[in-house]
Amino acid sequence: MQRITNHELSVYEKCLRQEEKSQATLEKYMRDIRHFLAYLEDRTVSKEETIAYKEYLAQNYAPVSVNSMLVAVNGFLRFVGLQKCCVRLMKIQRQIFCREDKELTRQEYKRLVQAAAGTQTSYVLQTICGTGIRVSELQYITAEAVYQGKAVVNCKNKTRIIFIPGPLQKLLKEYLKKTGLQSGPVFLGKNKKPLDRSYIWRKMKELCKTAEVAPEKVFPHNLRHLFARVFYSIEKDIVRLADLLGHSSINTTRIYTMETGDQHISRMEQVQKILLTT
Repeated sequence: MQRITNHELSVYEKCLRQEEKSQATLEKYMRDIRHFLAYLEDRTVSKEETIAYKEYLAQNYAPVSVNSMLVAVNGFLRFVGLQKCCVRLMKIQRQIFCREDKELTRQEYKRLVQAAAGTQTSYVLQTICGTGIRVSELQYITAEAVYQGKAVVNCKNKTRIIFIPGPLQKLLKEYLKKTGLQSGPVFLGKNKKPLDRSYIWRKMKELCKTAEVAPEKVFPHNLRHLFARVFYSIEKDIVRLADLLGHSSINTTRIYTMETGDQHISRMEQVQKILLTT
């Protein structure tokens, strides 16, 4: 078998860029590959080693995370001609409900917004949760989009229209007036560049103590999940929701609309009462 060189890593990263992978996806793939190489240390790649790595991941990460990391590693191994070293993904039974301790509730979201009141972070929270956009798409919320009431988002080789609801539009107009911005992305850092994921993640975490919300529930993508659950509770239209979220597969959207275990139990209890009613 063979050892992986830095040159091969660089070439693969360039290849991913040419495939127009998003920056976030590219960074994750490369991070996962480097994690695998760090596990190998100075050992050569072999099927035995990749199987051992899979077992190591299974002991330290959730199955979904394991599969995500293995997808990145398998892709790289195929690229360098080591297809025989690829491993199968873990089999995961599809969950019918989400973990309540991981999902952000409406009440917790309100407390976060209140804790951030008057700050840029407050407007960021309400923009992501009010439109369902990805944090990487926040840059497409421009001053022009705010006044037009819609933003054109180009992400993952797809273009879609994101509507900015009236209340949010009014809120963002107030923010624009406060900052003096007249064009371009609404949310900028001190360097005058769009806010990045790590900055937003960090600012959200700073709110946890004041808002009395568990830190493991507070990250940008959970705002997108909350938007999806609330929208689905009103519309019950998973196809329209998939379009709004920019999903190619409705199976992905289903993950966003999962209810908690307690809600499932409550529904099952209702069924039991109906069955036992004479």
